[in-house]
Amino acid sequence: MQLDLSGHHVEITPALRAYVAKKFERISRHFEQLIDVHCILTVEKLRHKAEATLMLRGNKIYADATDGSMYAAIDALADKLDRCVKKHKEKACDHHAESAQAEAVAKASALT
Repeated sequence: MQLDLSGHHVEITPALRAYVAKKFERISRHFEQLIDVHCILTVEKLRHKAEATLMLRGNKIYADATDGSMYAAIDALADKLDRCVKKHKEKACDHHAESAQAEAVAKASALT
């Protein structure tokens, strides 16, 4: 996974970069086919916004979160992305394959 982190009106400190990397490691553990992550951290007056785009094989997932603290916004963003990745993973899994395979076995045993 390649992490691209940029900031608008905020300096990306090594501590902030390490915190974001740690949060996105959790997402990469749940979904191994994560190619690239582009994360933008923005400060507008008292609002701290974190937004990210995940590049997956054949899909992109976008999420953003706004909070009073940058660390809280990053936490909320990581939670949203985690839910989206789990949902994508469930959609990608073919749930009908098991029933089709069971039907094929049943037909084969009925023929013999």
